[in-house]
Amino acid sequence: MKRMLSGIKPTGRLHLGNYIGAISQFKKYQEEYEMFIFIANEHAITVPIEAKDLRKNTKDLIALYLASGLDPEKVTIFLQSDVPAHAQLGWVMTCMAYMGELQRMTQYKDKTAKGESGVTAGLFTYPPLMAADILLYDADFVPVGVDQKQHVELTRNLAERFNHRYSDTFTIPQPLTSTVGQKIYSLQDPEKKMSKSATDPKGTIDLLDDPAAARKKIMSAKTDSLGVIRFDPENQPGLANLLTIQSVLSGEPVESIVQRYEGKGYGDLKKEIGQTVFDFLTDLQARYHDILDSGKADEVLKAGAQKAAAIANKKIRKVYKKIGFTV
Repeated sequence: MKRMLSGIKPTGRLHLGNYIGAISQFKKYQEEYEMFIFIANEHAITVPIEAKDLRKNTKDLIALYLASGLDPEKVTIFLQSDVPAHAQLGWVMTCMAYMGELQRMTQYKDKTAKGESGVTAGLFTYPPLMAADILLYDADFVPVGVDQKQHVELTRNLAERFNHRYSDTFTIPQPLTSTVGQKIYSLQDPEKKMSKSATDPKGTIDLLDDPAAARKKIMSAKTDSLGVIRFDPENQPGLANLLTIQSVLSGEPVESIVQRYEGKGYGDLKKEIGQTVFDFLTDLQARYHDILDSGKADEVLKAGAQKAAAIANKKIRKVYKKIGFTV
């Protein structure tokens, strides 16, 4: 099987966009690839975060991944900080990267363009650490959203640069983007991505939201005045967003949903989607609480770290020998 790797930062509560854009895809990929999924807690401190929040977010993240259907028998799930080779190779990749490359990376570029103060050196140098995350495991594929492709491109550049300088060492990864649901938008501002940091809570459905409150958010979601149910992201972005949510959570193709609602109004559609979201969250949260109470998350992380470290340590030993660290 080809190998796939992905990571997610524990910097806030997971929302429906995270599930549809990433986790639901991982459930499919775990049947087709050798999957490695890590909690990117070293990336989480590029911006200030309280230790207690980081711990809680991390535990919630693991439990929600497992509750969503990721199988630890098929997926290696681990904490980034439990495998020191990530930071070790991160420094090597930082020394392989050029200032100009890092200045062009989206997060740093956007924050400096806005004149934000307190931008850390970690925010500037995290892309080489992200490259190390991928290259340690010789990942063939990295599932990403459209706005994350540049990270994989940098990873490819750094891997090729290292291979050229020191001989073949790293697999050159390919970005893999999904065709449906790769980006879910705010329910109140469908021009913006659903986000952990959104200022309007009505626009985001957290996976740990009260299911009844989430249903109300669907009912109050912004649509348009056209009154025709069709999938048209450009002219009806709010409606297209709702149709995508319903399609992914129910498994019914968008085209089929549109046909069923021919001649009907937005209200009827929102009721169905609201109930779908209510049922989905109710079932997910029941499994989430069972996992937290059972202590299964700790067992999964321990086993995942052991497997990941065996692979990562072998790779870092090879890198250290090639660059001359091993005397």
